[in-house]
Amino acid sequence: METQPAVALLDHFAELRDPRREHRRWHNLSDILVIAVCAVLCGAESFPAMEDFGHEREGWLQQFLELPGGIPSHDTFNRVLRLLDPVQFQACFLGWMHAVAAATAGEVVAIDGKALRRSFDKGRAKRPIHMVSAWATANGVVLGQRKVDTKSNEITAIPELLDLLALKGCIVTIDAMGCQRAIAQKILDQEADYVLALKGNQPTLEQAVERFFVTGPAAEAHRTSSDYHEQTEQGHGRVETRCTWISAALDADLTTAAWPGLRSLGMVEATRTLDGKTSVEQRFYLSSLPPEAPQFARAVRKHWGIENKLHWTLDVTFREDQSRLRIGHGAENFAVLRHIALNLLRQESSPKSLPRKRLACALNPDYLLKVLLGEQF
Repeated sequence: METQPAVALLDHFAELRDPRREHRRWHNLSDILVIAVCAVLCGAESFPAMEDFGHEREGWLQQFLELPGGIPSHDTFNRVLRLLDPVQFQACFLGWMHAVAAATAGEVVAIDGKALRRSFDKGRAKRPIHMVSAWATANGVVLGQRKVDTKSNEITAIPELLDLLALKGCIVTIDAMGCQRAIAQKILDQEADYVLALKGNQPTLEQAVERFFVTGPAAEAHRTSSDYHEQTEQGHGRVETRCTWISAALDADLTTAAWPGLRSLGMVEATRTLDGKTSVEQRFYLSSLPPEAPQFARAVRKHWGIENKLHWTLDVTFREDQSRLRIGHGAENFAVLRHIALNLLRQESSPKSLPRKRLACALNPDYLLKVLLGEQF
């Protein structure tokens, strides 16, 4: 992804409809959102913390905000984010990302879901909110997100998210839940390629690819004739070797007529040694990519970055799983605020870690402005 960080964030949120009654609008919606984003950048994890941030930085905020009613109370932050239309909010987020990030050919975009674990409400029989996100692996930014309907699952949310993204020339990677013909076709319609993991939700397909590479009578010959790539990594007392095979010799049950755009079958065998114990795991894939093992291995490896560079970061750095927001759209919209903050911090080019960047935002108003606007410091 090529980024243009100088694009102002709030220009893309000007079209948001204010959910409050007109006679009760003591604070500008834009002011509320600016303070909320700045507060999250500085470490705020709750609405009272947003109010505290506003009061501590009121003089600084007055330089570029109107603040006709002063600093909003925590109840105001709560009410506005609870009532704000999440579809509109996410659409504005997406417009901003289209402006600051342009897809480049061959870029890997990983799509995966994550539950906001403490957003459940047992009293209302409400399950935790589940968000599906698209992650640009090159520069570690969220391209878009979609809430999973409480009566459905990721299979319905992924196509909706794909419809919102500009993916031409990219490689889209999705775990087993998204291994569906309709999803594969939608990726192809976007002029992109796919790498889809196979697991229990597609048992027949998984068994067919496993026979091709491992258990079938011609498995050894298939592996020998496949394009092959091997990589070994060491760290934290662990040695891991990943062997990758990819083949265009499609099984009769897996023709392009049966599966849109299918050009190759892939297998990754990961051998890990830790504390003297060795484990072996095999994973199988369908792909529209040509049978080139280094490219396929890179796409598979990049996909797992969404777990530790997005989900893990949201849980550990932003403490997302500890959030107990449950009423209205509060949890969903606060998740978008975290994604905005994460993207802004990722775009800032200093070598600081994310926690150090958040601390620097809290301590240094000039640095916070640099992160917020993408300006040189």
